[in-house]
Amino acid sequence: MLARTLASLTLLGVAVALSVGQPAPSKTPRVALQVFGDVIGKWNGTGEPKGTRAEVQAGFWTEKMDWAWAFKGQDAWIKVDFQKSKNFTAGELRYVPSKDHFAMTLTTLKKEKLTYVGTMQTRDTTKILTLERDGDKESQRLVFTFLHANRFLYKYEIRGDGRPLYALKWKVGATKDGESFAVGTGKPECVVSGGTATTPVSFMGKTYYVCCSGCRDEFNASPAKYVAEFEARLAKKKKK
Repeated sequence: MLARTLASLTLLGVAVALSVGQPAPSKTPRVALQVFGDVIGKWNGTGEPKGTRAEVQAGFWTEKMDWAWAFKGQDAWIKVDFQKSKNFTAGELRYVPSKDHFAMTLTTLKKEKLTYVGTMQTRDTTKILTLERDGDKESQRLVFTFLHANRFLYKYEIRGDGRPLYALKWKVGATKDGESFAVGTGKPECVVSGGTATTPVSFMGKTYYVCCSGCRDEFNASPAKYVAEFEARLAKKKKK
């Protein structure tokens, strides 16, 4: 009896040791990217370069952005289209499970594709996404600061070889189209992404909401799946 007990304890110890050495299960892209749910939609941006007052006034511009979910099989990402931007025409924001970081690939006006990688941090209630890439002669950084559900800032900085600090080159402040700064949305949750939703969809006679055309198409392809996940999320929230 004692021998069997000792053998069982030994096996249990080995199992625990093996489990400690295993990496934690990675999040799926759709789950990891839900933190950006509020950015889905159309935005109006105002940009300005770093410089003197005269340089800022001369270089001032306005731009528009349209952020939306995209899906392919089990993969998910967020895409953005820019209009009248002085820097980019389009972009894709992805989560990389193997490295547990985000990667944003942006297309410049010269049709170059530049990929920045980094992580999200939360300071008080403000979410900050910091993305970096190494250029030929300098390091480059994009910092997105999400102030509210309808207001965010992003800026571009560079650090030359041998320089200890980043220097600001330009910045953009963006407000969600049709909404005032810092006003609460009071809108329902997207049945697919969990973000703020505005567009109604229906299944089995019941109305749900989605945040963008990408989520609408994904819902229409597998409505039962997303309704089940949505109802499970609601039930979990009620238990808290």
